[in-house]
Amino acid sequence: MPILIAAAVGYLLGAVPFGLITGRLTKGIDLRAYGSHRTGATNALRTLGAKAAALVFVLDVAKGVAAVLIARTLAGDDPEWAAAVAGFAAIVGHNWSVFIGFTGGRGVATSAGALGAVTPWTLVVISPLVVLVIWRSRYVSLGSIVGALLAPIVTVGWVVLGQANVPAIAYAVASGALVTAAHADNIGRLRAGTERKIGQQEAVSSND
Repeated sequence: MPILIAAAVGYLLGAVPFGLITGRLTKGIDLRAYGSHRTGATNALRTLGAKAAALVFVLDVAKGVAAVLIARTLAGDDPEWAAAVAGFAAIVGHNWSVFIGFTGGRGVATSAGALGAVTPWTLVVISPLVVLVIWRSRYVSLGSIVGALLAPIVTVGWVVLGQANVPAIAYAVASGALVTAAHADNIGRLRAGTERKIGQQEAVSSND
């Protein structure tokens, strides 16, 4: 039962559509009508600007962190498995939010927040690598995919060193697979050379 409660709490927290709310409050728009039609920070950057995107990013990260911490508090004998399940459920909620017709983002910020709460040393290792990939390539999607694929590998390394546990590996594998799958269209555009680079803005209207 604690695992089921953790999953439910994680999903509902993840499902809070901060990107959509920010778009409504700042420009009176539905973020899903523009750009990638997603509600995450990258689409917010293109449509709402840097300040709004930073707010969306922080709030989406916080959803992942909160899901893990609350699950640990509620869980009894299996806090780490509950934390892993809640973190994964938060990504599912973010990507397919019950509050906005099962639409949402790609789960990058929320998965990073949960990863930092489940196995912080993994996040410490992969974050600079993700930033480096984005800086050199100018593709946020490429950096996100690299981070998702590296997370399980790095987490296994920390388990060997005694700094992480099996539930952390399970979370890293599941979340990495989900985030990568959510970028299927980006992968296609990267291969075709048509993916949008960071800094490209989206023309918006406040009358949608």
